[in-house]
Amino acid sequence: MAARRLPPGALSLKQFLRRQQVLQLYKKILRAIRDVPDEADRHYLKDWAREEFRRNKDATEEDAIRMMITQGNMQLQELQRTIKLAKS
Repeated sequence: MAARRLPPGALSLKQFLRRQQVLQLYKKILRAIRDVPDEADRHYLKDWAREEFRRNKDATEEDAIRMMITQGNMQLQELQRTIKLAKS
């Protein structure tokens, strides 16, 4: 059975699911940044997050994308720990 071809610009199921994973990570990071007490720090972190995701938006290599998602989740956890400490 021949492989089905996707229309130009269409994502495979794997690409679609990975994209959803990246978008969820981005939203989680932005939500966590909302809890940063200092406005200047919030602004800096929001700009940093936007720039990181924008810089890597054209990545296509599956291993590299998985690695970036893992790093992003680790940075999110560190941010959440730092915010928790700042509030206590």
